[in-house]
Amino acid sequence: MATDIKAPTFPESVAEGSVAAWHKKPGDSVERDELIVEIETDKVVLEVVAPEAGTLSEVLVEEGDTVESEQVLGRIGEGKAEGGDKPAAKKDAKAEQKADAKAEKQDDAEAKPSAGGKTHEVKAPTFPESIQEGTVASWNKKVGEAVKRDEVLAEIETDKVVLEVVAPADGALAEIKAEEGSQVTSEQVLATFSEGAGGAAAAPSEEKAPASADDGASDEKVGDKILAPAARKLVAEHDLDVNAIEGTGKGGRILKEDVQRAVKEGAAKKAAKPAGGAQAAAAAAPAVEGERPEKRVPMSRLRQTIAKRLVQAQQTAAMLTTYNEVDMGAVMDLRAQYKDTFLKAHDVKLGFMGFFVKAASEALKRFPDVNASIDGTDIVYHGYQDIGVAVSTDRGLVVPVLRDTDSMKIADVEKGIVDFGKRARDGKLGIDEMQGGTFTITNGGIFGSLMSTPIINPPQTAILGMHKIQERPMAVNGKVEIRPMMYLAVSYDHRMIDGKDAVQFLVTIKELLEDPARLLLDI
Repeated sequence: MATDIKAPTFPESVAEGSVAAWHKKPGDSVERDELIVEIETDKVVLEVVAPEAGTLSEVLVEEGDTVESEQVLGRIGEGKAEGGDKPAAKKDAKAEQKADAKAEKQDDAEAKPSAGGKTHEVKAPTFPESIQEGTVASWNKKVGEAVKRDEVLAEIETDKVVLEVVAPADGALAEIKAEEGSQVTSEQVLATFSEGAGGAAAAPSEEKAPASADDGASDEKVGDKILAPAARKLVAEHDLDVNAIEGTGKGGRILKEDVQRAVKEGAAKKAAKPAGGAQAAAAAAPAVEGERPEKRVPMSRLRQTIAKRLVQAQQTAAMLTTYNEVDMGAVMDLRAQYKDTFLKAHDVKLGFMGFFVKAASEALKRFPDVNASIDGTDIVYHGYQDIGVAVSTDRGLVVPVLRDTDSMKIADVEKGIVDFGKRARDGKLGIDEMQGGTFTITNGGIFGSLMSTPIINPPQTAILGMHKIQERPMAVNGKVEIRPMMYLAVSYDHRMIDGKDAVQFLVTIKELLEDPARLLLDI
């Protein structure tokens, strides 16, 4: 009896979707819970898995067709071998495709793990409630390649963090079910893993590869170089010369980290696109002929989220910005006097951000409206100061949060910021470290910005923008002196904060920084 394959139940806000891709074609054998088809909606990509084992007997909707919630997409029939065997209880698709006796013997041998070990399902991590799906950014291991327990197998990129998937035991990947670039949901099966496999397991894996058009397609060879898929994507985005990139992976394989290093060092730029083969052309984004090249690359999840939140902030908040300038001479003199002693005592450099965080914490206590947030028609006043510090990474801007900054020492602030910066660039920040926050500080000065208008980070109602320190002639006690000056900007939600409070808040920060002893004396 045939079993219907139905589209998932769409959320209330999604009226319809389109069939993005069929992963099986009529006549292919499928296992229970194996991915069959993907449906793309205006918000997410939904995966449809086989309700039971059998053979895909009929496809009712083609790729690109529009479908509705719970619509029948196709049917699965009972899987029978051509020679009248029992229903398809064997898990190897190779034996079902061949009816000769030799294939049946191979099926019996391949049904067991390569090294006689236990087989595991490699699943995606459990995503937090605020994250619905992620994208497989890269597979760090190939099918059949030996790995150690807890070694990173794959990385999943969400709109906030990069999550790592590690090996459940010593062994090897037997099959990859979610290729790089595919959308995955919380706890979705990404691959199967054979415990104790590796080395000898590589040969059966290679024999099995022809049964699936996707197997073995993870790496690509460009000239004499072998590129991992994530590395290939970065090479295309940055238009790099692969011959100038040194691979650190197995057998000289170029990994994502190698490309990121080359981008940072600027060592692999090329003046013109080499006239390579079809594979090299496919690796890079299509370009317009002539001297006006263009390329199109997909926006990362993090970049999409940043764009959505920034537009949301400007559309929903009555945003206004006030400016002031601060003489950084006192803080700079203090740093110069104590930087060596501070480094020895706390094992971290004394920067400017510690002074700004402490000054902002004190000002937030004096102006609770700036530390509040808007929730619908309610105002939420926070009796604590959790300050987010914007950190720039290759993937985009992230804002980890320092908790209870009022009780932190300047050394604690500096250590926290250094730790956030390192882990943000490595994609190791946790979701909980970027949630919450009652106020944000962003420093465009490290990139040379003289003045800018920062955008509020909802649901917060204010953000402080720092800028570069530049020497300017200033009138001091009736005389012109050259002073190290910095422009400060506070953008605020005028629905919540009056102009008077915003100006006085910024003046308070200015006064505390120009006389840093007041931070220590709490005056």
